[in-house]
Amino acid sequence: MNPDRSFTVLVLAGRRKVGDPLADAFNVSHKCLIPVAGETMLGRVLGTLDQSPAVGRVVVSIENSQVIGDEPTTHDDVATVPSAATPCASVLAALDTLPDPWPVLVATADHPLLSPAMIDNFCGQARAAGGDIAVALAPASTVLADYPDALRTFLPFRGERYTGCNLFAVMTPGAARAVDFWRRLEAHRKHPWRLFRAFGPAATARFIAGGMTLDAAMTAASRRLDVTAAAIIMPFAEAAIDVDSPIDLALVEKILRQR
Repeated sequence: MNPDRSFTVLVLAGRRKVGDPLADAFNVSHKCLIPVAGETMLGRVLGTLDQSPAVGRVVVSIENSQVIGDEPTTHDDVATVPSAATPCASVLAALDTLPDPWPVLVATADHPLLSPAMIDNFCGQARAAGGDIAVALAPASTVLADYPDALRTFLPFRGERYTGCNLFAVMTPGAARAVDFWRRLEAHRKHPWRLFRAFGPAATARFIAGGMTLDAAMTAASRRLDVTAAAIIMPFAEAAIDVDSPIDLALVEKILRQR
């Protein structure tokens, strides 16, 4: 892989199989079409991607390509691929479909606070890590210092708690193994001890006892998945705030108004 090659960005925008109460409340087909401070969430994400020098090709994963027909973007080569039943299944389907996509940045369309600085920071750190796959995490201390009422799921490790930022770098074809493994676990993403159970009894015991560091967890994950996995620590509180509920939406709109 060319170390200077731009990232192919896969934006997950599919609708939940069983429906989305937030989308239904706004009478739109997909949550990403909910307007936030006058612009759809998907439109904000695409606009952010337009401004990042790390971004090359942009691909939106969604059931129906006509849904995004009116979303503004300056990218000439925005494409669509059909989404699958779950986010991880959608990533795997896209990786099977797209020709020579590496490296791939996976983002979500419900992340209207995403910024070019976040993308460039994460992509730069993912390249420097030199592994197969990287995941963006924000420390609880960073998030709660700015937004003490933010509703996030924090994974407790020794010394700090972390939450996901809906940014993933799939750097090599071998990383698909990790995505497939997560596909089998994603139903448990809100239950940390169930996730760690998949890595064996020793890892589970250390996690429950509060004795596992984040670095140790990534080492265990790399060994279990036969890939090199890296956690990228994000210095942006807003990187951890996506829109899953009316409370999230109200917080995002407040942040955008303050800007």
